[in-house]
Order: sequence, then C-alpha cells, then structure tokens
Amino acid sequence: QVQLVESGGGLVQAGGSLRLSCAPSVRINDINLMGWFRQPPGKQREFVARITPDGRPDYTASVKGRFAISRDTTKNTFDLQMNDLKLDDTGLYQCTARHNTEFFWGQGTQVTVSS
Repeated sequence: QVQLVESGGGLVQAGGSLRLSCAPSVRINDINLMGWFRQPPGKQREFVARITPDGRPDYTASVKGRFAISRDTTKNTFDLQMNDLKLDDTGLYQCTARHNTEFFWGQGTQVTVSS
C-alpha cells in the first residue's frame, strides 16, 4: 500500500500561482508513473498532467504553457507548478502514482481561483 499526501492548495486570485506537492510513502524512484488530476465543482475528475515512465511530461491542452510537473528526488515529492491560474482551474487536485502495477490516489488539495 502506498500513501500519497498532497499539499500546497489554497485560494488565489486569477493570474496568480500555486505549487502543489505530492509526497509518496515509497521512494519516488520506485514510482513508474505519476500525475495530477482535478475535479472541478459539479464535474467529473479530469486529467491535468503526468510524468510518463520514460520521464516525459504530458499535459492536458488547457494547462499547457502554464503548468509544469516535476519530481524532486531530494524531497521525495512530485510537484505541480501552476502559473497564470484561471477561474476554470478551480477544483480538488489529486495526485496519483503507479507503484509496480497498482495505482494509488491522494485525498486531494483544494485550489480555488477567484476573480
């Protein structure tokens, strides 16, 4: 069993920035796929960003050029830097990780973007 703990959410004005972190209970190098999803109010959960097994970042179209996913082996986290936030970026952000063949999810951290 792998635990994932997110941090860094909060309330921010449109155009602002936030950095989310996800801390797994195993070594980051033992995770072969990691990513972020979000659930906007009243909508289904949607993909935001991921780091593929060969280390490439991948983003949904609406966040390309504004968000950046990375992993920090020193802190043992993977992070989502979010810049130029928009009202539509509001939602519950959850990190996910694949360890061996199983996927795990964090509880989520709320991001609210105000006008």
